[in-house]
Amino acid sequence: MSQSPAQSIALEVPVAAPRSSSRSCGDLPLSPRLHNSDLAPTQAEGRRWGYYSLFALWTNDVHNIANYSFAIGLYALGLGGWQIVLSLAIGALLVYLFMNLSGYMGQKTGVPFPVMSRISFGIHGAQIPALIRAVIAIAWFGIQTYLASVVLRVLLTALAPSLAAYDQNAILGLSSLGWVCFVSIWLVQLVILAYGMEMVRRYEGFAGPVILFTVAALAAWMYFKVDGNIAWSIREPLTGAEMWRNIFAGGALWLAIYGTLILNFCDFARSSPCRKTIRIGNFWGLPVNILVFAAITVLLCGAQFSIDGRIIESPTDIIRSIPNTLLLCLGCLAFLIVTVAVNIMANFVAPAFVLSNLAPRYLNFRRAGMISAALAVLILPWNLYNSPLVIVYFLSGLGALLGPLYGVIMVDYWLVRKGRVNVPQLYTEDPQGAYYYSRGVNLRAVAAFIPAAVIAIVLALVPHFEPVSPFSWLFGAAIAGFVYLLIADRRRAFEEVDGESIAVANASH
Repeated sequence: MSQSPAQSIALEVPVAAPRSSSRSCGDLPLSPRLHNSDLAPTQAEGRRWGYYSLFALWTNDVHNIANYSFAIGLYALGLGGWQIVLSLAIGALLVYLFMNLSGYMGQKTGVPFPVMSRISFGIHGAQIPALIRAVIAIAWFGIQTYLASVVLRVLLTALAPSLAAYDQNAILGLSSLGWVCFVSIWLVQLVILAYGMEMVRRYEGFAGPVILFTVAALAAWMYFKVDGNIAWSIREPLTGAEMWRNIFAGGALWLAIYGTLILNFCDFARSSPCRKTIRIGNFWGLPVNILVFAAITVLLCGAQFSIDGRIIESPTDIIRSIPNTLLLCLGCLAFLIVTVAVNIMANFVAPAFVLSNLAPRYLNFRRAGMISAALAVLILPWNLYNSPLVIVYFLSGLGALLGPLYGVIMVDYWLVRKGRVNVPQLYTEDPQGAYYYSRGVNLRAVAAFIPAAVIAIVLALVPHFEPVSPFSWLFGAAIAGFVYLLIADRRRAFEEVDGESIAVANASH
């Protein structure tokens, strides 16, 4: 499906005249090490992610089990109901702003995240941010698949209690029933992936209303169960400076949770027709959706606390207590559907593009996705999930790197280049190419990333810095962006851009 190495990249829609350049950008050879049909920019007919698609995408992600567990955990910080809503509102506005900046890049250029990273890090240096994102995604793909399989086990044992007998043994750390459930969920996700991004879009669109209706119905049921007597706090509420510190810490942590998708949102936004679509779809999907999510969290947790003084860990705790088997099963099924939806969007799409980017000649989106899914099984993710050391030091440490990456990429695109990108030259290894830099690596971007990454990891993991650890993503992004702004070569950034383009002409699209 990819073009031959001898073919040249053709500009489809020039949108800006060149400022100054002595080089031609449209006749450099296409490199098979950098291009295939899945990595090529999307064409107009392939841009089907409209308002609803983006809204449904975020609905699934916002209302997933892990996010509810995080929001409920804000009670442990001493925040009350209105404080939790305010904290999540602050986080929602930050996520909305940063997500739009990333999405606009993808919409304009039409390229996925590994290719987008070539702009700032170079055609080969882009493997640094891409691989960091992929490792995190593969690990969490396995973990989320395991968590979905746990929900499936609850569902199956509710329908057939005799199956509980197969949940007592252990094979590599998982019971026989656990293996059946895990492999089943794993295969369902592979089937969805096999049909490409269009099937991902359709599944996200189907799952969004399912989970929204489920959590709304669950909240209404709990509200009437306690006759509206909601506990707005579970202990003496914080006041003063400590209260505001925890409110802003909660918002910063919410931003860090979305650090992965903020980085590679262009994988989805590249298929949106215009900026307005991203702006409106993200508005309803993020700030509005997150405020609804915050209200439901407070209602569910407050209602349960009013009943028995117990703090739930997630909505599934409430679902398990539903006396009606049919309603219990429907609730489990809804959370199963949304967990799969979240896993695909957050942890499947990214490594599929990244692995395809490693060997475009041999790996398309589907093959790369299969490999990443296989790796997610081989790491035995239930053991990772049950190891606090791995979660805190390995995955959290890698997560701290996402802020510095985002800072470099955004500053390079918006402040240094002013949004001017020569898309065709993202796919050439010619030394005359705009993004060849030094043997394919922009050493200035790496130099800005490394110190910021070290600082972010120290802030995130060293106990002494615990008071500021929630802000490690922001600190990392700000430091990396500022350093890069100081050392970036602005003259080269403009001299090497000989016009812009929306997409690469590709007969296979």
